[in-house]
Formats: sequence, C-alpha cells, structure tokens
Amino acid sequence: MWFRFISYLKFLFKSTNEHGVHSPFVFQYVTQCLYSKKKLHKNKSINVLLRTIGYFGFEKVCIKNSGAVKDLVRQTFPNVQFDENCFDLLFVDEINVPSFQKIHSEGKLHNNSLILIDSIYGNKEILQQWNLLVALPEITVSIDMYHCGLISIRREQVKEHFTIRI
Repeated sequence: MWFRFISYLKFLFKSTNEHGVHSPFVFQYVTQCLYSKKKLHKNKSINVLLRTIGYFGFEKVCIKNSGAVKDLVRQTFPNVQFDENCFDLLFVDEINVPSFQKIHSEGKLHNNSLILIDSIYGNKEILQQWNLLVALPEITVSIDMYHCGLISIRREQVKEHFTIRI
C-alpha cells in the first residue's frame, strides 16, 4: 500500500500535461486521444486501451490474460481482429525484457505497433520491469500514465520518455 502511495506522489511530482510534450506524434496522441472528453470505461487503463484503438483505427489487437477485456473490445469495435502473430496493439498485464525481445525478434511488431501495459505501478517488480523496458534501445517512445504505460518502436522517432497525467 505504501509503495503505491509514495510512487503516486513521485509520479505527480514529475508528470506533466500536453504542454510538456515536444514530440508531434505524442502531442497529438495526448491531446486528441487521451484528453478527449469521451469516457469509454471507468477503469483508466481500459479506457486508454479503447481510446487508443479508436484513435489509431487499429485492426489487429492482441490482449493477453483477460477474456473480459477482449469481449469489451469486441463489443466496442466489432471489426477488430484478435491476432497473436502480428499486431498493431498488444495489451498485457506485465511484460519483461526477454518477452519483449522475443516478440520483437519474431516480427510480431511493426513500426507503428504499440504495447500498452496495465498497472505499471502495481508493485516494485512490475515497475522495475517497466524501467528496464524503457531503457532498451529498441523502445523509442514510452509514456508513463501511472495507471498504465505505453511503449513504441517507431524508428523515425527520437528516443523520449514522457510522464503524462491523465
């Protein structure tokens, strides 16, 4: 309990809103997607997931470890295909460096793929995995939103890490 409280205070201290974002890609994502008034779900991570799918128009999504979330995505976006071979968006509870590197080396990610990780502040180990992922040279964009984290391998993007309040 204390870990989450203290980590939330640290997050608030270093986080920013759209005014602290200098990347056009991330600025548009934050202002047009994350800060849109439309609320699709009460859970912030699932709300970010649904907004992200709609904003980018993703067609191939992979959701690990949650049939309920998969059903919700299917109801909201009936044309989405659930694919584990190559995907636009991967939604996971947690992912470590070896798992990411395996997915990346198998060609399951393309330049515009995103990985959304739920509850990156769930405990010390998950936060440590997040920090190790963000440090990888393959990861060019990372967005810490406290409730979830988003990583991308966009080759044209300069490596940057953002801490955004949603």
